[in-house]
Amino acid sequence: MAPILQVKNLQHIYSVGTPFEHVALNDVSFSVERGEFIGIIGHTGSGKSTLMQHLNGLLKPTSGTIELDGKSIWADKKTTRQARFRVGLVFQYPEYQLFEETVYKDIAFGPKNMKLPADEIDRRVREAAGFVGLSEEQLEVSPFDLSGGQKRRVAIAGVIAMEPEILILDEPTAGLDPEGREEILKNINDYRKAKNATIMMVSHSMSDVARMADRLLVMSGARLMMDGTPDEVFTHARELLDMGLDIPEITHVFMKLRQMGLPVEPVYTVEQAVSQLVRLKGGNVHA
Repeated sequence: MAPILQVKNLQHIYSVGTPFEHVALNDVSFSVERGEFIGIIGHTGSGKSTLMQHLNGLLKPTSGTIELDGKSIWADKKTTRQARFRVGLVFQYPEYQLFEETVYKDIAFGPKNMKLPADEIDRRVREAAGFVGLSEEQLEVSPFDLSGGQKRRVAIAGVIAMEPEILILDEPTAGLDPEGREEILKNINDYRKAKNATIMMVSHSMSDVARMADRLLVMSGARLMMDGTPDEVFTHARELLDMGLDIPEITHVFMKLRQMGLPVEPVYTVEQAVSQLVRLKGGNVHA
């Protein structure tokens, strides 16, 4: 099956021809399969946000192409408009973009822009609210009367209501407590499973991307430096640290154990760590 999204030799230069000229993306290429969960990691200024804004046509590349189902999203105005509905983008702290008088109207804003019939808009609003755990009663209240975590859910529901085939999220759990973070991540995964949607998530939480993502894209200095499974990427823990990136806490711990001479392999999830510790204990019992 052909990839749903292909990025080919993408380059973006801000303020071309001025003293402020800056290369934000430099020859970035990768493809994305339908239904994949891709984590995007990189230090501040690495090009992550610029990359995200290209994927649904908010920014136009200086050179290179972005293809959705094999067709450039810049082929014509109609294709570009469709791409912005097919690829949904949730910015960091999206709750600051809420503006309607009720939660229902805020979630309905996107579907209305798609010129959908009223009954289809209603279905999408209620289904999207369900995905993010909002009750029927909450649909009728002002979004500004909700807690921070609930506002975040409303904002995410507003993008989900457009039923994007690719959902891109920039730090969706930023600023939330541990319980709120887990709920948001579950909401995203529920949408992915129900719609076979592709998820692309920027995160500074290495633990989150390690356990949720099928693949990781590692950005540094405007370039794509690594593209692989979490297992493949976190095997290069020292290189990631040298790039100014963090690694999962459990990976730090096992690097220390290895330095102390214990026969352990690199891990990046708690489950992997438990498995190795059980193996070590078993080895000691038989020693």
